[in-house]
Amino acid sequence: MKNLKLKAARAALDLSQQELADKVGVSRQTINAIEKGDYNPTINLCIAICKVLGKTLDELFWEEDS
Repeated sequence: MKNLKLKAARAALDLSQQELADKVGVSRQTINAIEKGDYNPTINLCIAICKVLGKTLDELFWEEDS
């Protein structure tokens, strides 16, 4: 499942995938894969992303039941 919340939060701060990747210590490809839903990040990576973007885990990674 695509993570559009992550993509929107990153864009709202005018951060590129590369800039976010540099801040959390992963590759741009990893951020791209998370946004596309092709990679399930570790909890530590999720927390690092949330800290950089100023969001909670729920705001970025919780999937609502449909």
